[in-house]
Amino acid sequence: MGTPEHKTLYGLVLDGGKSSRMGSDKGQIVYHKSPQRDHLMKLLQKVCDAVFVGIGKGQSLGLWDFQRIEDMDQYKGPLNGILSAHEKHPNVAWLVLACDLPFVDEQSLLKLAKERDSNKWATAYAHQNGQVPEPLFAIWEVSGLKAVKVHVDKTQKHSPRDFLMISDVKLVHPDQDIALFNANSPADYKWAKQKLQAKGK
Repeated sequence: MGTPEHKTLYGLVLDGGKSSRMGSDKGQIVYHKSPQRDHLMKLLQKVCDAVFVGIGKGQSLGLWDFQRIEDMDQYKGPLNGILSAHEKHPNVAWLVLACDLPFVDEQSLLKLAKERDSNKWATAYAHQNGQVPEPLFAIWEVSGLKAVKVHVDKTQKHSPRDFLMISDVKLVHPDQDIALFNANSPADYKWAKQKLQAKGK
């Protein structure tokens, strides 16, 4: 796209978790006619300069068209995937998406990208009446990724949300809070699937 380096935006779908509560790989669950991992990657392609899936060490996706970044296992939780991507491509911002967000759509991604403030450490969604950032539906700038790395190394605290709570972040509110719903259990999956079917999606 020829964008300046600091404006370059890569997309990352985090799919390296254990999915223990769901009981099956959340990236493989089908909400929109294709596995959720594939669905989100294709959506990210519409707003990002390049897209990747973050996977656990040794995790196999079989034959697959998308680029992948394997966790380096230097950090805990979601930061494992986020900072592994940052290490691989340290000079770009990352639009990070958890793979368990069934109501993400092109409109919500475009809104986040449009509202992006590259002078902040991150631009993150938060519920309409809330001030709590959602770190796994957010754009992390290079400065923020460098800062969270220093923060974790210094404090040994690995929560991306707790870091964003004390950071220079721009909050964006979705048109509907359901966009931030994450499905972590079979009951969540059933509820989300019924909602989507009712909408004809």
